[in-house]
Amino acid sequence: MKVISVANRKGGVGKTTTAINIATAMAAIGKRVLVVDLDPQGNATTSMGVDKKTCEFSSYDVLINGVEISKTIKNTQIPDFCIIPSKPSLAAAEIELIDIEKREFVLKKSLQQISANFDYVLIDCPPSLNLITINSLVASGSVIVPLQCEFLALEGLTDLVKNINRIKKNFNPYLKLQGIVLTMFDKRNNLSAMVENDVRSYFGDLVYQTKIPRSVRISEAPSHGKPVMIYDFKSVGAQAYLSLAKEVLLREKEL
Repeated sequence: MKVISVANRKGGVGKTTTAINIATAMAAIGKRVLVVDLDPQGNATTSMGVDKKTCEFSSYDVLINGVEISKTIKNTQIPDFCIIPSKPSLAAAEIELIDIEKREFVLKKSLQQISANFDYVLIDCPPSLNLITINSLVASGSVIVPLQCEFLALEGLTDLVKNINRIKKNFNPYLKLQGIVLTMFDKRNNLSAMVENDVRSYFGDLVYQTKIPRSVRISEAPSHGKPVMIYDFKSVGAQAYLSLAKEVLLREKEL
């Protein structure tokens, strides 16, 4: 079982959309995939059409209440695609984790219990570097960073890379930056091209070749409780995520 965090300290950059659509593509080729929603806003949960009100347990219960992780897993409408939902109570986990022994390793220990059940786990991280995100990075073998093509995009990215290296040094020597994906790319906008040039010149081959475009279909899909790859497979957004998933799987083989 390979565990991948989808992380960025900035909100609204496409973490959730990236996580669920890569997972959808993986499930489509027969991989058994689990998405762990670690964002208190629960956008991944909603985007997969899962009603939070009907979920007895959530990722909060895994981190704080010691609930067996298998009891929190929910099936989705997509075969071979499961999710651990999130609830607003997860926002309190940051404080409550402080008193737990080996608090950085809680999620890793829980995921080990289901390592035979899934080929890939994708973790949708909250938009901050707190103990919840640290748990995700400690549990992961690699990190995918969605980067919005906007001014100051690089500023937060360099900080995130420093934090990834810090976690690698102190908690998880196997953690690698799998890649950076440019999101909300607008080819009509000179700024998008400038950001792309800056990121590629700084990070080189770590930047995926696939760029995720600005797309009405990508924006619409969550309100229908579906990934864009299910909502409108022929759309440019869906095809971009299919291409990205191929790159991700190729890099995972190399790692």
